[in-house]
Amino acid sequence: MLGLGSGGAAKAPKQPSFVSYLTPEEIDVKEKVEQAVKVDDVLLLPGEMLLCEASNIFKISQDEGSQRGVCGRLVCTNFKITFLCEEGAEDSFPEFKNKIVGENDITLQCVDQLYAVYDDKKKVLISGAPLKKQPERLIIYCKDFRVFHFCLSYAKEDEVNRIVNGIVHHTLSPKGLKLIFLFSYTEAAPCYKATSVKDMTVLFEKHKDWRMELERTKGNLVYKVLSVNEEYKVSERLPPYFVVPVALQDEYVYKFQGRGIPIWCWSTQQSGALFKMASLPKEVDDSAIQEQKAFLASVENTLHRPPLEEVRIEDLSITLPSLSEIQVAYTRFKQLFLIDNSTDFWDTDSKWFSLLNTSNWLEIVRQCLKKSIEVIEYLENQKINVVLKEDTASDFCCVISSMVQIMMDPHYRTRYGFQSLIQKEWVMGGHQFLDRCNHLRNNNDGEAPVFLLFLDCVWQLVHQYPLAFEFSETYLTVLSDSINIPIFSTFFFNSAYQKDSHRQVEDGSTKQSRLLSFYSVWDWSVQYELKALTFLDNPLYVEKSKQEKIRKGVRSKHHRQLSLPLTQSKSSNKRGFFKEEPGPFIKSLLGKRISKLISASDEVPDNYRVFYENWHRKPIDFNGLILPHIEGPDICIWAQRHLRWIPEAQVLGGGNVAVTQKVLELMDEIKNLSELIERPRLPHPAYKENDVDGKRKKSVRRSSLYPFAQFHINCVRPSISTTTWRSWEAEDELVNRDDEDFDLGTI
Repeated sequence: MLGLGSGGAAKAPKQPSFVSYLTPEEIDVKEKVEQAVKVDDVLLLPGEMLLCEASNIFKISQDEGSQRGVCGRLVCTNFKITFLCEEGAEDSFPEFKNKIVGENDITLQCVDQLYAVYDDKKKVLISGAPLKKQPERLIIYCKDFRVFHFCLSYAKEDEVNRIVNGIVHHTLSPKGLKLIFLFSYTEAAPCYKATSVKDMTVLFEKHKDWRMELERTKGNLVYKVLSVNEEYKVSERLPPYFVVPVALQDEYVYKFQGRGIPIWCWSTQQSGALFKMASLPKEVDDSAIQEQKAFLASVENTLHRPPLEEVRIEDLSITLPSLSEIQVAYTRFKQLFLIDNSTDFWDTDSKWFSLLNTSNWLEIVRQCLKKSIEVIEYLENQKINVVLKEDTASDFCCVISSMVQIMMDPHYRTRYGFQSLIQKEWVMGGHQFLDRCNHLRNNNDGEAPVFLLFLDCVWQLVHQYPLAFEFSETYLTVLSDSINIPIFSTFFFNSAYQKDSHRQVEDGSTKQSRLLSFYSVWDWSVQYELKALTFLDNPLYVEKSKQEKIRKGVRSKHHRQLSLPLTQSKSSNKRGFFKEEPGPFIKSLLGKRISKLISASDEVPDNYRVFYENWHRKPIDFNGLILPHIEGPDICIWAQRHLRWIPEAQVLGGGNVAVTQKVLELMDEIKNLSELIERPRLPHPAYKENDVDGKRKKSVRRSSLYPFAQFHINCVRPSISTTTWRSWEAEDELVNRDDEDFDLGTI
């Protein structure tokens, strides 16, 4: 550690062999390396190129009142921004480490906001605005809530201008799709070979994948897999293969490029089926409207037969917030966690919950969970089918359909099942990751953290029912980080068509085209060592017993549902796919706001409330249906993801970490005792602590945000106002007083 006021400048390092300040369009994408190389102590991945750098940069500590920093170099490549500490300045390696992105690495896609500091005043940096003078500091806000402060006062002016302008340009300027590092890496990296880990995740890229899913859910007799879009002849939005009811004719799919038809998501023999549907184009011409009405009438007549006689339409564009509302809420929400220093943290402490409530983010999470429970009530209790309707069926349709399946199907609560679900509903379902994450920095209007909203909803379930999930909250956290790592194709395309159409590249030497083999994020061994992968699994997971799995050879009904009072079905003549007369329903599909018709009868809220309350009165079956608590206090902050870089928010030896580690210690003790019982004739050996036992016992004093953040012992400022303490004793005495030591043996 070096003091910023010491004035001690380190020896200037060797000038880089390749320094560039070029626009992405000027970089020759053909200049690639065949393997990871080291250029001036910068370890570069295949396809990674050094763009600019600056020496004598200080990474400033964010401790309260601290003016200390670590000296090093700030480097920008076409993949990341990285800070290289001087030799000997780095601490010991963390126990949980990412092999691709280190502690001081920021991928270009992970940069959220840039600020320059002039005379202790922050100024937002934007693309295309040149620096008027040399800034004192550079502040980088990251999408994973890390905040970096770099002091530039000791660096050369030309290097400062080059590095700051380079970072601003390569992180904030609009760029073309093929200029993302994903393509540079895939072209230069060795040929990708799928591992067994990836193979266990169903990608739903082939016809047989959908057939297997139909067989697993026992829907192969009622639904069929269509191949009409195999070469994207019908629609660039739809995947090559998808499932529809058997009665639906192929010609209906061609009519409006897959819009207006129910696409199957999931079903069981014991409950209704779940569909999603994209809205028809909004037309103003009378002839076009009449054509759409005729088309919808044909679909209705085709599906007016068992098992699709009772269907409810859920128009999510009316009942849930808009994309712009999600973006505004998340923008306010994330400001609570982008803390510049400890002083700012304590200054906002008294109004923190008020700011949290104003952001409205947790309320949106609650609305999504509530809507999912409402859909489950129709499927599970009333045994009717539900069609989720949205403009493109690729935003909230993905959120609600995924949450419903996770709550109802324990298969999707396993790690590989969950990954397969994301592939089916999000990747092949056409969620626009490229636009919603704004990876190209050219579509601010379409940016919205829909996938992060989904992960937050999943975390609420994991937090409330940890025994029901095979994966841990750490898994969800690293999955959210992987959205901004541009070496995996999973979260960097808007559709399967966009991915396939950009897969073909031309070899410069042979002039022949070849197909790129993109890396999948589900191969976690690319990011983590085998030892670190254990953090992704939930040791408390209650797996379904083998005996229960093979019993009767079919899916059993949910344990809780068997004891629920079923709501008496309403006997009415509302038959057909639409459940209402064709006129009103067709109008709803044509974009009319008829929310009263969608939530048709008065008994719907009562059905939902009775279903919800009765379920929570019964014992929990972790391998059956699970419903989250959705009252205000039950919706919590995903602390591990949002607070992991704020030392003041950590609890030493507390939180879920302490509880989990205690359970693991008990499990180890039971295992050791079981081994001793199985070997009664052997003399009892002297117990020797193994590595796992030692690791778990040492974890008793870990931070509550482990394994991401280590506890800082200097975080001692009280969380309550000091004005309350003055009546007890002097403020200075309280702050400076050491913790009292107690001898527990004498108590």
